[in-house]
Amino acid sequence: MIRHQIILLILAFAVQTSQAGDKSSIFINGEKVEQLWNSGTFTEGVAAGPDGKVYFSDISRSADQKGRIMKYSPRTGKTTVHSADSGNSNGLMFNRDGKLIACCGSNTGKMALCSVTAKGRMKVIVDSYQGKRLLSPNDLVIHPNGTIYFSDPRYIGPEPMELDHMSVYRLDKDGSLHRVTKTIEKPNGVMVSPDGKTLYVAETNNGSTSLENRATAKLGRMTLNAFPINADGSLGKKKVLVDFGDQLGTDGMTVDTAGNIYAAVRSAKRFGIRVYNPAGKEIAAIATEVLPTNVCFGTGKEISTLYITAGTGLYRVKTNATGFHPALGKP
Repeated sequence: MIRHQIILLILAFAVQTSQAGDKSSIFINGEKVEQLWNSGTFTEGVAAGPDGKVYFSDISRSADQKGRIMKYSPRTGKTTVHSADSGNSNGLMFNRDGKLIACCGSNTGKMALCSVTAKGRMKVIVDSYQGKRLLSPNDLVIHPNGTIYFSDPRYIGPEPMELDHMSVYRLDKDGSLHRVTKTIEKPNGVMVSPDGKTLYVAETNNGSTSLENRATAKLGRMTLNAFPINADGSLGKKKVLVDFGDQLGTDGMTVDTAGNIYAAVRSAKRFGIRVYNPAGKEIAAIATEVLPTNVCFGTGKEISTLYITAGTGLYRVKTNATGFHPALGKP
């Protein structure tokens, strides 16, 4: 009887330890974030391509400079220009057909959801909602069924703001556009769970809409949220997974096959990549040298390598996880 109780206690302890999350189980002990390229202006929107290369945005800060899409080859270690004029692309993701889709922002950008040709040219998919110009499409995720969810906040840019709300939208395969959030103040990163049943939305309200009013802006909510995805693509009731309080919260994010969320957290007190389980509990973390903006896993042999955009560069770190690519519905 005593032996049986001891066994039960050991098993209970093992379960509790597993649920708590071993912070060394995802990030390899001793593994450090490696700098791959650092010659940009403001990097964002990292995405793994079907060709094995890693694409990312280099966002312009002025009208005198064009935003770019860069691509890094893990095979050669070289970074080259894919698009010399990206319309100030931010979030990027490849769809099931291998086409690159981009969120193009404001500040002389296209302010639209665009597709990117093989030669790096930008083609507008949608740039307005109910007859009013989008504010500044920021990040996107492509559901396994082909539906695109994208966020539309405004952080910088002199362009007039025609819409009086910052929202997440759903672009259906028939081309119709639907507003799907009304309880998020200012959406940023978006991601879909591996089972396709949950949309994660970063609420990152720094209170500003331009560089000019940033110094006096009042911070709003900084949270990471989960929404159930209904059968028709609409969203259910919001659940707050993480509240960052008065610290900057999540920018871009990705997921692994276990459903864990890898968030680029820009908190001044503790910035880097934090990993949360689907319930919002932090189970791992790794620091970055500068404020991170986005993350994604590679493809093929790079499926366990986490690529990170931060500051003016591109970085990577090896993990014990297996990355998941929602648009493909598989690792």
